[in-house]
Amino acid sequence: MTSETYLDELLLRYRSNFDITKNYKLGDETFPAYAYFSSFGERYVLKKEAQLWAIRAYEHVFFIKEHEVTKDSLDKILALTEEKIEPHLVRKNQKYPEKDHMCSYLTFVIISDKTPDKETQKAIRKFSFDKGYLFNFRGHSEARVLVAGLDTNSVYTSRTGKELRKMFEDAFINKKMSA
Repeated sequence: MTSETYLDELLLRYRSNFDITKNYKLGDETFPAYAYFSSFGERYVLKKEAQLWAIRAYEHVFFIKEHEVTKDSLDKILALTEEKIEPHLVRKNQKYPEKDHMCSYLTFVIISDKTPDKETQKAIRKFSFDKGYLFNFRGHSEARVLVAGLDTNSVYTSRTGKELRKMFEDAFINKKMSA
């Protein structure tokens, strides 16, 4: 399976709930694809003017194609998250996110031709970014990483990305059946 066919399979799965942009540019970085999701929930009494609470949740998914993932690749993603992605997409270049912001997930999907070595697999599991705003009164943002090794059809995730693993493994299975 090629990285392009695997990416296409993943985008089909994301398409129903996410807005997808191919060749997404953020600063001087270009991603093969970017998926965006937002959700707004509120509760009010009798009429909308008597709002009890409101929440906003977001997910930003960045798709990356690499020949091989290394610890340096993960360090670069963490630096990009801290310096550009979180300030620009979560806080909109402000001190804090908007009112009613609850959570923003920053998900990085790395499609790698080669399976990561043991040391890199350990670094993937330990990958962590979690930032709270105003003692979490303005919510928090959290990054997670998933690496798909195309040569062995295997998926590796950070601890915060475990719940997504099955979907990415199923994408391998679905592609085998349709081939």
